This record gives sequence, C-alpha cells and structure tokens, in this order.
Amino acid sequence: MKNSPQKRADILQDRFGLKTVSYLSAGTADLPHDISERLRAARVQAVSQRKIAKTQTAGHAVNVGGSAALTWGADEGLSWWGRIGSVLPLIALVVGLLAINSFQNDNRTQELAEVDSALLTDELPPAAFADPGFVQFLKATRQTATVQ
Repeated sequence: MKNSPQKRADILQDRFGLKTVSYLSAGTADLPHDISERLRAARVQAVSQRKIAKTQTAGHAVNVGGSAALTWGADEGLSWWGRIGSVLPLIALVVGLLAINSFQNDNRTQELAEVDSALLTDELPPAAFADPGFVQFLKATRQTATVQ
C-alpha cells in the first residue's frame, strides 16, 4: 500500500517525537522539581499544538454546525457526472443478473412443459411411470435394446 508524501512526513515526525520524548524522559529524574514542572507544562503545550495541527489538515472532514461530517470523494475532483459514471457499472451488473435469472426461469418452464406434454401424449397412462415394476421393465428393455 503506497503512502502519500504527507502521510510519510507525519509518520517520520511521530517517530522523531517519540524518540525525543524517550531521551528527555530519561533525564528528568535527576532534575529539580521546578524545572520538571516547566518541562511538563511545555510538553502539554506542544502536544496540544500538535493535535490542533492534525485536525486542521484532515482533508476528508468538513466542519458543519460544530460537528465533523465525512465527504464522498471531495479531494478526488469527481464531479456529479464522474460519480454517476462510477455507479453505472454496478447498475449494469444488477440489470444483467436479473435478465439472466428471468431467461433461466423461462428455459426451466419450457423444459417442464415439454416433459409434461410428452407424458400426456404418450400411450401409457402417467400412473405407469410411478409403478416400480414399470421402471424395472424399462431398464430391462433398454439393456436388451443396447445388446442387440
């Protein structure tokens, strides 16, 4: 996954900040109380400034009535036509799937109608096909027909 140059810079800044904090924290144990309090106040001030800078540079958040709202591709430069164009393939896919489903249902209906018409126009009554002995008779006649 590629990071943008701004994201890389933020990551490097965060790493540098963590290393600096660890070095400064290691030496604060030997300092007098008033100096450690001034350092603590400076740290709090620096952290608060950093948080403000992060919320100001967020590109996807818009301040609306005191709350943040996410925008849909605001920084990508897509117009309404671009957004509609990105949704059209999904609509085409759904329409295609519905057409295929309808076509397959029609084919199944035709196949069932052909089987029903063959059963009804046959010389045997439909009850003969449900008889287990008749099924054995058909198997036996198929075997003798294939042997000859």
